[in-house]
Amino acid sequence: MRVVVLGATGATGREVVPVLLRRGHEVVAVVRDPSRAPEGVRAVVGDARDPDVLPRALQGADAVVSALGPRGRDRGLQRAVVAALAPAMLAAGVRRYVGVSGAGVDAPGDRKRRRDRAVSRLMHLLAPGAVADKEGELRAWQGTALDWTLVRPPRLQDGPATGRVELDPHRSTRSVTMRRADLAQVLADLVASGEHVREAPFAATARGA
Repeated sequence: MRVVVLGATGATGREVVPVLLRRGHEVVAVVRDPSRAPEGVRAVVGDARDPDVLPRALQGADAVVSALGPRGRDRGLQRAVVAALAPAMLAAGVRRYVGVSGAGVDAPGDRKRRRDRAVSRLMHLLAPGAVADKEGELRAWQGTALDWTLVRPPRLQDGPATGRVELDPHRSTRSVTMRRADLAQVLADLVASGEHVREAPFAATARGA
């Protein structure tokens, strides 16, 4: 598959790209600074919100993976990316999108544990802009006809992949952390499998891993 990766130079993106390459995928990375592009990718220079850049990146692509995270004070990043990316994907005939959201985001059908409901309320109080952007992103994808998945991990950590992951479309995880390397594996799995289409599953590194 040819997979377009957004956020390839970030902490999660640097984990995702090697996983995709090892699995035999061709990776196209949209990067603002070509000197930071990961090895083994075809770099398309520009901003992921730029409708003039996206068609070049999406040409011949089969799927998009986004590892974009919060960027300073840019609290509207995720919604702006959807606004530019969704029509560009439709125009290019690319249907599959897998991205990263957060466990603090609320979605219809959630069965969050009491602990996680409290965390969500706290996140809405402490980081209202970031949460509003993520929840707006979810609503925006729900309004498209594309085959999207938004993975909702809790607090991300560095470290090697464990291969032991909790993943559920509605029930929040027992674990409260996830290694970025495990998240990268989940994103790559979902691109290839096509599972959890039009869902926002919770994911975490299993306890004791």
